[in-house]
Amino acid sequence: MKNKSRTKNDFQLKAGTGLTGDAVLLAALSGLLIFLSFPKYGFGFIAWIALLPLFFALKKANTVAQGLLLGFITGVVGYIGIIYWITFVIVNYGYLPLYVGIILMLLLACYLSAYISLFAGCIIYFQGKIPLYLTAPVLWVCLEYVKSLLLTGFPWENLGYSQYLNTYFIQIADVTGVLGLSFLIVLTNATIFEVISKRSAREYALAGIVSLVLVGVYGYGIYRLDQVNKTMRQSQGMEVSLIQGNIDQSIKWNENYQRETLNIYEQLSLKNSPADGSLIIWPETAVPFIFQDQNSLHEQIRNLSLKTKSWLLFGSVSRSQERGNNDYFNSAYILSPSGEIKGKYDKVHLVPYGEYVPLRNILPFVKGFTEGIGDFGTGAGYYPLSLNDKKIGILICYEGILPFAARMYKNRSAGLLVNITNDAWFGATSAPFQHFSMSVFRAVETRLYLVRAANTGISGIIDPGGRIIAKTDIFREDALKGYVKFVNMPTLYARYGDLVAVACFLLMIFYFLISLKREGKKCQ
Repeated sequence: MKNKSRTKNDFQLKAGTGLTGDAVLLAALSGLLIFLSFPKYGFGFIAWIALLPLFFALKKANTVAQGLLLGFITGVVGYIGIIYWITFVIVNYGYLPLYVGIILMLLLACYLSAYISLFAGCIIYFQGKIPLYLTAPVLWVCLEYVKSLLLTGFPWENLGYSQYLNTYFIQIADVTGVLGLSFLIVLTNATIFEVISKRSAREYALAGIVSLVLVGVYGYGIYRLDQVNKTMRQSQGMEVSLIQGNIDQSIKWNENYQRETLNIYEQLSLKNSPADGSLIIWPETAVPFIFQDQNSLHEQIRNLSLKTKSWLLFGSVSRSQERGNNDYFNSAYILSPSGEIKGKYDKVHLVPYGEYVPLRNILPFVKGFTEGIGDFGTGAGYYPLSLNDKKIGILICYEGILPFAARMYKNRSAGLLVNITNDAWFGATSAPFQHFSMSVFRAVETRLYLVRAANTGISGIIDPGGRIIAKTDIFREDALKGYVKFVNMPTLYARYGDLVAVACFLLMIFYFLISLKREGKKCQ
């Protein structure tokens, strides 16, 4: 009777899904661990065991459909934790009710969860045909790559990003990119699971091989960092000042506060002025008016570069100069120490429902998402701006999490990456911390210094080894003064991109062919 009672009350869900409550709870635990692998609430080491509960849950699954459901549960729990801040943005700046913000956030979480769902379903499909340690990391990388590109892409907090503070480990990103790190993390999870589950000589040998691979990756990190340090010592540099105005988003576009905003940036720049001929950087749309308009505000900015005798880079909305074209752009201007406009970059990769509104005629309610900003036009491409003989690559806001954007600048001879952003939209949520952490990898992948100026923080200086030299806190009026080098150090990743993803897709095709062949033999 005791056993029958346990079976009946063991959270059984067989009537609907055929899954036990234990399996569901394990899948949810994996989602929680994935969430806790990222800032601001988590720690990177958790990622190395985050998938173990899901693998144990899949051990209890009998069909691909059950695997899909368990993966979906993991994804929903994990992504709600990671992107909960989207509700904050929608409610506070999209001016929509709380329930609408929650629904839209959950819809995005469900979309992202579909990738982990496919991951889990495919693991069940390959079960008994190909070992988990071969399929899991390959599947994960393929799906992360698709997620990063499909529907304009959303590579936010791919698994490898959890290791941004693991300095020696992340050096391999200059060969594999962040996807290579995701591969190793999933491989380690799968190996630990195999050892715990089977405890045979084969699994212990596998653990030994994977351990040697990880030791090799750390060894490469030590060797490569030494090379980076030597190259940095031999490189020319300059002083930079990053200005964090901490302008409240609710007044940012109010005409009554334009002069006050500009005065804040001017005073911070004068107090933290670098050496003559150096670079002062203001955040994305720091200038709360159209800089092209010739007025007293325009002259105040121009005079600042004359006063400081420095290059001045700042964000501003701009309008198209072409007749009959009403496009506005999210832009960055560079002024020379003599006050001349020496270049302008227009943001290329726009954020859907943040900077442009797809389907606005079909879904009119989403127009509110861009209130106060409007739709922006798309820039011509990732072309560096020049500081006389030096070139800098500009990454505006979301572009800082796009590896291909940084790669294009590197291949066009940029010697410094500059990320300007306005994270005031996110409030005091996890988003500013997540956003900053992903910038670390752009420096490692290209072996360039990356400097980041954010309106409300986090602003920072990251060296070509991915080391955070200095950073600010959020929601503080602040400035960072530091020294950067213009490093010329080729990387395999910058030149060839995501070869790891290509290899994984080829392996995936191979795995499917093997599984089909084995199924064919069973049918004979």
